[in-house]
Amino acid sequence: MTDTTPAAAVFAVHSPATGAPIAEHPVDGPEEVSRAVARARTAQEKWAALPAARRRDHLLRWKKALATDLDAMAGVIAEETGKPAGDAALEVVLTLEHLAWAARNAGRVLRRRTVGAGLFAVHQRASLVHRPLGVVGVIGPWNYPLYTPMGSLGYALAAGNAVVFKPSELTPGTGVLLARIFDRAVPEHAGLLTTVTGPASTGDALARSGVDKLAFTGSPGTARTVMETCARTLTPFLAECGGKDAVIVTADADLEAAADAIVWGALSNAGQTCAGVERVYAVREVHAALCERVVERAGALRVGDAADSAYGPMTLPAQVAVVERHVTGALAEGARALLGGPGSVNTPYVSPVVLTDVPEDAAAMTEETFGPVVVVNAVADVDEAVERANASRYALGAAVFCGSGRAGAAIAARLRAGAVSVNSVLGFAAVPALPFGGARESGFGRIHGEEGLRAFSSVQSMTVQRFAPPIALTSFAVPEATRERAVRLARFLHRRR
Repeated sequence: MTDTTPAAAVFAVHSPATGAPIAEHPVDGPEEVSRAVARARTAQEKWAALPAARRRDHLLRWKKALATDLDAMAGVIAEETGKPAGDAALEVVLTLEHLAWAARNAGRVLRRRTVGAGLFAVHQRASLVHRPLGVVGVIGPWNYPLYTPMGSLGYALAAGNAVVFKPSELTPGTGVLLARIFDRAVPEHAGLLTTVTGPASTGDALARSGVDKLAFTGSPGTARTVMETCARTLTPFLAECGGKDAVIVTADADLEAAADAIVWGALSNAGQTCAGVERVYAVREVHAALCERVVERAGALRVGDAADSAYGPMTLPAQVAVVERHVTGALAEGARALLGGPGSVNTPYVSPVVLTDVPEDAAAMTEETFGPVVVVNAVADVDEAVERANASRYALGAAVFCGSGRAGAAIAARLRAGAVSVNSVLGFAAVPALPFGGARESGFGRIHGEEGLRAFSSVQSMTVQRFAPPIALTSFAVPEATRERAVRLARFLHRRR
């Protein structure tokens, strides 16, 4: 007898470097996603009932298991993204730092605390507590397929939630292995973290599944589409949508340190970093010297799949065309290529490109390039640098290089960015206690730090009456004269300074 049961839909993942198939994964549709959410909801009830200290211990066991399997996890990341093995290992290390911080601090940050009740509620004991939301959906990116989503899923789990994770269709194996390690480390809470795989339709199913919040990382256009879906059910939404990060270099900056940081911030991971360096504004008197140092360092980098390569291929094939369009467009509008140019594109690899004199309205200055291209433009002074940096429709990260840390911090305070590093780039990414997120086209909401824990909780306020109030204003039985005396007293008190 012939089996006529239709085969389950699958999709293949290919190596960004060679195009060779890596693995196949199921295309999870609405039914599979709904089952994952239902399973997560059941697991979450048991998880939320645990004391915070027990949840901490379980998450630290998971962290230990991830550290033990670091090589395997880094291997999958490197295979799916094409990034060097060392970069993939570093991504796992940063992930472990954030998971450890979330696990160890959730109890402190989210525990019940008392607040002042005020004069007219002195008879009440007032408190608040942050409670779990329930089931959190996480849609992750492909450029940092472990580190970035952990900022949502690790903090959500620490806050007492369950998570259904939909990784990018380019890097599903990372998500599958992550959930597998969790189930192995914490078998008594299997189902608390579930990975569903598939293309955009799987993410759409997750947005429609009834999760209690959805955390998304991706392009602004896709964020709008997903947010529209969430709006139909008033599902809370957190969005991290990339950036066009700027670096300001002052006249007294250490140019060697600035150039070294700029090259790494712009070119590491083939420039495929949401908070990577894409624009540099250097005051005119040091512009030429900075450009010389940037070109020297960038030109010495080796690109490819060799063990000593600085970075590998573009993970998303379509992004190569974006990079090429930005470079050719800038040159057509009068920019100068100090290193590389259109010939730097050799799909799937793009060699470093350093541009200068790029018009501020060129696509290379206004759109996210997300490739190994950096623009170093000259400005008259710091005021002009701040103005240009803030003119972007993105507002994620930034950096300032200045001779004085205090002066650099003052400049940083003028920048409309969610996170700023002074005399380094991406320094904030390695500090788990610091929140991360942006505004405008970079999205909204925060992950990491205390704000990241609170982002995956709801606040419950409570009052407990300790004794009968001297003036019961919340009763129809209160005499009018008593109410009037209370109003006169309030007016007297609040007219005073």
